[in-house]
Amino acid sequence: MIEMTIDSIRVSMMNYQRVVILKESAAERYLPIWIGPAEADAIAVQLQGVNVPRPLTHDLLQSIIGQLGARVDHIVVNDLRNDTFFARITLVVDSTNLEVDSRPSDAIALAVRAKAPIYADESVLDKAGIFLDTKTGKPLVGGKEGSAEGGPVSEEEAKNMSAFLPFIDSLDLEDFGKRKS
Repeated sequence: MIEMTIDSIRVSMMNYQRVVILKESAAERYLPIWIGPAEADAIAVQLQGVNVPRPLTHDLLQSIIGQLGARVDHIVVNDLRNDTFFARITLVVDSTNLEVDSRPSDAIALAVRAKAPIYADESVLDKAGIFLDTKTGKPLVGGKEGSAEGGPVSEEEAKNMSAFLPFIDSLDLEDFGKRKS
């Protein structure tokens, strides 16, 4: 498991679909995950410290977990199959870990409320993690121009990335990776 932080939430200019961008805590690899508008808003509201008059669904879930005497320990984006991401929420209940299947967007929205760590499985990052060209801001496969060795992208790498690149290319990445102070 690799610790991740939330870098940003973006909107595709092509189709207005939302994507949460996770960044590896100890490296420059990013993981874009497509999410729904409600989940994007739920994450953004919490990250920006916006007070809402009534609890959102993820606030309610966090409250229920606490009332039941449990706490969110961490979440993991643990799989990617058929262009669909999967996650697990680990709860601690009476010193016992309980794992719950979740959509990554819901797990992330809950993690930001619980101030719980966010992780990604190495296999997920191998399939969908991206590096960015520092000059152009465009995604690179394997961390360098082309593949990890700097040569042309292999047929397998291209196949693995084919579902993601058109969407990533449609994002406004001009200030990607730049932290706001």
